[in-house]
Amino acid sequence: MGKIVFDAAVTLNGFLADENHSLQWLFEVEGADDPDPGLLPTDVAVHVEGANTYLWVLEHEKFMDEPAKWQAYYGERPTYVFTHRDLPIPEGADVRFLQGQVAQHLPELRATAGDGNIWVLGGGELLGQFLDIDELDELALTIAPATVASGASLLPRAIGSHRLRLVEARQAGPFARLRYEVRKRG
Repeated sequence: MGKIVFDAAVTLNGFLADENHSLQWLFEVEGADDPDPGLLPTDVAVHVEGANTYLWVLEHEKFMDEPAKWQAYYGERPTYVFTHRDLPIPEGADVRFLQGQVAQHLPELRATAGDGNIWVLGGGELLGQFLDIDELDELALTIAPATVASGASLLPRAIGSHRLRLVEARQAGPFARLRYEVRKRG
């Protein structure tokens, strides 16, 4: 069984997206369009994301107009999107929509991932649900030299420092990279 990893870029003041659900702040950082390959999770078998993250990426990358780009970014890996809305799917993309709580869908996510890792891309509430059910193995953050006034918080939950063990802290171009092992509740 693989790991469940939350790995995302975040502003210096702890936001995943601005008040309009945009990640444009990230792409305004010099070098953000050509990230260090060592920043991306490995052995990923399944992507999991929230609706706002999915929609922003669809629009920003123009996947509906250029569906072949989806394969270059995601390959054959299935992408699960937690949503209550009807959302478009790029032609040829393996996108599966889920409604409800993470706990009820975790067996399906794990079965689809097999021995591979599950990469939770965003957002903060989705991250919180994985933490609530004690099913997050790693929290990886790429901290950008940018701030936004308000928006989607990294984690709208309290998590004690006893549950996080720092395993990496390094510079990655203009970014700071932090990785934590998430300890199970004792």
